[in-house]
Amino acid sequence: MTAGRGDGHADPPHSVVLTFTYPDSRTAEIVERSVRQEVDDIEGDRTSATVSRAGTVLTVDVAAEDLVALRAGLNTWCTLVEVSERSSEASEP
Repeated sequence: MTAGRGDGHADPPHSVVLTFTYPDSRTAEIVERSVRQEVDDIEGDRTSATVSRAGTVLTVDVAAEDLVALRAGLNTWCTLVEVSERSSEASEP
């Protein structure tokens, strides 16, 4: 039996969950809103990602068909989060 997404396709065999914790919910929300808009824009055939937030914790779940694609996806999402964090810091009074 193969685990699946519920749509007849098997889950990608490789995945990593990235967790980022912020000092307050406002910062976490700003970063979440910034990176969430990239979910459908950068996904390819071999990599997918989801973004969620609970309070001060942002979670990015990256899944891929192979390890090369997983590495590329992790690099992309870590960079997106880092840029968003810098932008949120720059906009603080």
